[in-house]
Amino acid sequence: MLPAEPSINADYGHHVCAQDETAPLLGERPQRRSSPGASFGFSVFNLMNAIMGSGILGLSYAMANTGLIGFSILLLIVALLAAYSIHLLLCLCIRTAMSSYMFIIKSELPATISGFLADDHSGAWYLDGRLLLVITAVCIVFPLALLPKIGFLGYTSSLSFFFMVYFAIVVVIKKWYIPCPLPLNHTLTYVEISNSSECKPKLFEFSKESAFALPTMAFSFLCHTSVLPIYCELKSPSKSRMQNVANLGIFLSFLIYFISALFGYLTFYGKVESELLKSYSRFLPNDLLIITVRLFILLSVILTVPLIHFPARKAFMMMFFSCQSSCVRLILVTLVLNIVIVLLAIYVPDIRNVFGVVGSTTSTCLLFVFPGVFYLKLSFEDFLSRQKLGACGLVVLGICIGACSLTLITVNWAYNE
Repeated sequence: MLPAEPSINADYGHHVCAQDETAPLLGERPQRRSSPGASFGFSVFNLMNAIMGSGILGLSYAMANTGLIGFSILLLIVALLAAYSIHLLLCLCIRTAMSSYMFIIKSELPATISGFLADDHSGAWYLDGRLLLVITAVCIVFPLALLPKIGFLGYTSSLSFFFMVYFAIVVVIKKWYIPCPLPLNHTLTYVEISNSSECKPKLFEFSKESAFALPTMAFSFLCHTSVLPIYCELKSPSKSRMQNVANLGIFLSFLIYFISALFGYLTFYGKVESELLKSYSRFLPNDLLIITVRLFILLSVILTVPLIHFPARKAFMMMFFSCQSSCVRLILVTLVLNIVIVLLAIYVPDIRNVFGVVGSTTSTCLLFVFPGVFYLKLSFEDFLSRQKLGACGLVVLGICIGACSLTLITVNWAYNE
């Protein structure tokens, strides 16, 4: 049995949020807070911002390669396991690829800018994805990443949520603007009437491309590195209150994910690209709604990177610097981390590779393996208790998913070569 949950009021927290970057997020003794903390709503927005991002663009492709029912089952399982692994992390609290986001900026920002231009400006510096990525990282991402507390990002996270809702609404609307079968000349000058099987959704599907499906889903629900910072700054923090934040955030993310993936798939069926917006670009290159969607997705992705950066910087500072951090050191570490993710985004050719490799390695470890291992290591319960058996199952499942997916992805690359 777990110990009774401690009562915590707004003035005193059971865990300490140390101002020093080298100090652990959860301290040993309760201390008075200098601020009331982030509200429940802002905490939900922050968690959803950590969950939702570039992964939403790859889920229609995942549905096309697993089938409608297969995808629905798998996405629901991943969402439930994500909530359960957060539960394990929170149980421990009372006892003791950013690069993919930057890749979206590199690939979509030039297309967004060209969509607002009437003439052909090919070769112009402001259409160079790599240069725009560097400018965005320096002028927007880096300043936001320097914010001392994750709660300050609540306002930007709420904007990101509404951008994602807008994306899902536009995907639903555009289902009826693109005919099926898709025109061969990639323009909508005619509508071809046919009973082709191309326009029938597949309920179950398995191919060599299906290896990217589970890693993409795991990547899409990855938020665990932000759970403790959000919990630490939550107003009146408690395990149950943070679990409610996590459950609501995962549920809303699942809803938006499923709607956008479903209607994206039902628009393009087997022709959907690994990055959904590229599919719309082929058939609706100058559509105003699609251009605004590009802009909003870019803004959402840009605002997500600093949120993911916060726990990465915190972990780096705790591992390599034992003494109290200075402002200069904080700025330098933030700068180095931004340079690394920008370089990765510049030199990765296809976002599907990011979803596949990161999803099958880092995401499965953070989503399934590490929470289970931590619980098994730190919990004093009997090994045959329900929680420990669940944690053990989570670890085994994560290892199996990661190993199988990475093997299939590697074989797929070798086959394509």
